[in-house]
Amino acid sequence: MCGISGYYSFTPKGKEQLQHIDASVAALALRGPDGSGIFKHNSVALGHARLSIIDVSNAASQPFTDETGRWTMVFNGEFFNFQEHREALEKAGQTFRSTSDTEVLLYLYIREKEACLHKINGFFAFAVYDNQTEELFIARDRYGERPLLIAQTEDGIAFASEMKSLLTFDWPRNLDNEAARQYFHLNYIPGPESIFNSVKKLQPGTWMRLNGSKIEQKSWYNFPPAPTKQDISIDYTSSQKELIKLLDAAVERRLISDVPLGAFLSGGIDSSVVVALASRHTNHLNTFSIGYKDEPLFDETKYARLVVDRYKTNHTVFSLSNEDLFKHLHDVLDYIDEPFADSSALAVYILSKETRKHVTVALSGDGADELFGGYRKHSAEWKMRQGGLAASTVKLLGPVWNALPKSRNSKLGDIARKLQKFSEGANLSTPERYWRWCGYSDEAYLNELWAGPFNQQKGQEYKRNHLSSIGTTGDMNDMLRSDMLLVLPGDMLTKVDMMSMANSLEVRAPFLDVEVVDFAMRLPADYKISGAGRKRLVQDAFRSMLPEELYNRPKHGFEVPLLSWFRNELNSCIFGELLSPQVLKEQGLFHLSAIEKLKKQLHSSDPGDSAAKIWALIVFQSWWKKRMK
Repeated sequence: MCGISGYYSFTPKGKEQLQHIDASVAALALRGPDGSGIFKHNSVALGHARLSIIDVSNAASQPFTDETGRWTMVFNGEFFNFQEHREALEKAGQTFRSTSDTEVLLYLYIREKEACLHKINGFFAFAVYDNQTEELFIARDRYGERPLLIAQTEDGIAFASEMKSLLTFDWPRNLDNEAARQYFHLNYIPGPESIFNSVKKLQPGTWMRLNGSKIEQKSWYNFPPAPTKQDISIDYTSSQKELIKLLDAAVERRLISDVPLGAFLSGGIDSSVVVALASRHTNHLNTFSIGYKDEPLFDETKYARLVVDRYKTNHTVFSLSNEDLFKHLHDVLDYIDEPFADSSALAVYILSKETRKHVTVALSGDGADELFGGYRKHSAEWKMRQGGLAASTVKLLGPVWNALPKSRNSKLGDIARKLQKFSEGANLSTPERYWRWCGYSDEAYLNELWAGPFNQQKGQEYKRNHLSSIGTTGDMNDMLRSDMLLVLPGDMLTKVDMMSMANSLEVRAPFLDVEVVDFAMRLPADYKISGAGRKRLVQDAFRSMLPEELYNRPKHGFEVPLLSWFRNELNSCIFGELLSPQVLKEQGLFHLSAIEKLKKQLHSSDPGDSAAKIWALIVFQSWWKKRMK
């Protein structure tokens, strides 16, 4: 895992941008603390910041140039099946000077060009430059595990793993108002949009080729189509066995490392499955959990301990108080370089920071919820589609739920919040319901909040693109597909990449192995979610490997105690500084009345999602103060 950056100039003026390559690499120092390198040739500059994982010797340093001197690569990621391709290349006469996956990928690309992408089992963002044709090829992995941002002007194209690196080059810093407004619904900005008009995220499964002023961009990977009844060739029992086989191989592949390796263990099903399988292939696996002293509702360390006891792992628990969380709040805000308000990023940051003191690589259970239907919104959608008395009753009692106090920080308040959201979704179309349940607000709130410029047509186009998969199959598979396209790369993978890289830690997700994903996408929806529960296939396939206590218990994501902080420790900072009337008037992006309404709701007995909405504003204002003033 590393960081990459580069510039490809179209004009003489664009060539002046090459001088910024050193600063762009320096901005990626936390992604790559083990070394850095620069390559320049005519109109192109490439940069690399290295986190050494496979072949830690200098022979594997980047930018990496082939033996002829014609081709140069910068690569961020892992190519897990590189050994089999190395052997094939050696049989064809290729020699190697390192034992790295980078060198194998470069020679595979030289021989097969973009066709090589289909042979990579792993995650990546890379660029290869041909100094004879002066062509630059850029590609991103299938699911968006590794980021790649691109800023385009008439003088050239800059690319980088992070916005802070991209900002070292010159391009217009104009706010994408429609993307910003979208952020206040989702609490993140999904690709291809970014917070700036001039910057786009290269979409997962996409490549770009630059030659002179010619730009070509294509999608190289698409998810397999959801099955029809006639397509289903595997029964439920057989699918459990196949999932165990595929996921076991995926875990084994991800244990390849020349540096210390471990696994996150939350106490949930997904990370426990990964630990159970990893324990087959390595003795005394290092595992890491976070415990929450002040939030017993969200503390799952007792469940993690059951898995530890069964598999005899070397376990470390980081037991945190709310004060510990609060202490790292500003570290997270400082690292974020595009508004991103998933508050659980704070927990991921601390987990990564503490884990990095012991290992350089950690396995995780990321991706399982999106693939197999593990979220509460999946249960809600399934119940909505089934209809029946319970769903009708919840819908009819909408006024009751509206009247009840709602909060994420208490059991009863959270139940009322979910029932209210369910009843609200019942009155919407399937695409609109999905959009509402993915976010924290509705259109009315956004209209109340946003005072800046807004192009309604452009905003609706963004939204339509993100909802394009809803309704294509007529069953729950289209919702899961939409999560893989929207939520996974936009929120979950962004969070893990950003917070782990802030601590120079590589995170690998076996559930996102291409063979596992393609298998899961071809399964019928009721193998994943039904009246038997969420994530049905995963739960049943691995039941014999996991402690029974992990089943039939509430699923908890960690809720940072925002409500308490905003009412107390952070109150003056928020409303006296970041959201003060003077700041808001100068900025001209928000209606003061909406901020005042949120403040009143925050301090009421019915706070609802006000804390999450205020957190989105805090993150945005913190970002604005750093980047736009």
